Amino acid sequence: MEQRERTLAGRMVGDGHPVYIIGEIGINHNGSVDIAKLMIDGAAQAGADCVKFQKRTPELCVPRDQWNIERDTPWGRMTYIDYRRKVEFDADDYAEIARHCERNGIHWTVSCWDEGAVDFMERYFDVPFYKAASASLTDLDLLRAMQQTGRPLMISTGMSTMEEIDAAVRALDASQLLIAHSTSAYPCPIDELNLAMISTLRERYPQLPIGYSGHETGLATTYAAVVKGASFIERHITLDRAMWGTDQSASVEMGGLARMVKDLRDIETAMGDGRKRVYDSELSSRSKLRRVASRVTI
Repeated sequence: MEQRERTLAGRMVGDGHPVYIIGEIGINHNGSVDIAKLMIDGAAQAGADCVKFQKRTPELCVPRDQWNIERDTPWGRMTYIDYRRKVEFDADDYAEIARHCERNGIHWTVSCWDEGAVDFMERYFDVPFYKAASASLTDLDLLRAMQQTGRPLMISTGMSTMEEIDAAVRALDASQLLIAHSTSAYPCPIDELNLAMISTLRERYPQLPIGYSGHETGLATTYAAVVKGASFIERHITLDRAMWGTDQSASVEMGGLARMVKDLRDIETAMGDGRKRVYDSELSSRSKLRRVASRVTI
């Protein structure tokens, strides 16, 4: 049976390896490269492995009947298509982001929301993997387009049935695939996280690394996901949860991210290997507190 691990930019991800931690910047930068760079700084200082953005071609992703609907934005009232254009980074912006990530020693990648976005990324950049948003799980042509670049693909499974997940897995090359359990509510109620699905996915796809993309408030449930067997973690990050944007309230601020990374590394260390042993640190307690001496040699 194929081993449950994949290589992302020289880093092994899967069972027996440190959890791969992704800080999802998404569009929480609100169109500002400077804000994005501050979040990259925070993610790198926290010890995250990767930051992730979202790349769209607005004319392909926004339904035509939604283009001219006006909405309030940080730049005033404007049409939805103009807003979507406003928050998209161009090639120069991403080049600066790439340089900043390299200076900080952290990976970066994107979720592509359309084939034009894949073409854009392949024309200009060399990311270690692609991520498909939960909304894209049934867009098999898009999933294939990302995989056909030869890069590993993570797929998220929020807002999806088990049958839809199976269909996506059948359509893709399993040797370059990773799956993230997710629930697509922002923020997600605790009773809808359904972390037991991590075990379900691990049993159903024994050859695939299974991770967790969380949108809840707080960190405890993310720790539980790792204990359940998640080999990679994605959490939205922000400079301030009060900033403008639909994802901000379900995001982790920089201090919380640093705490999460530290705690996850402690959990990894604490998990051990499952083999019972008597540690040297226990010997003095053993000699002082045991009333009946063992007849077994240790």
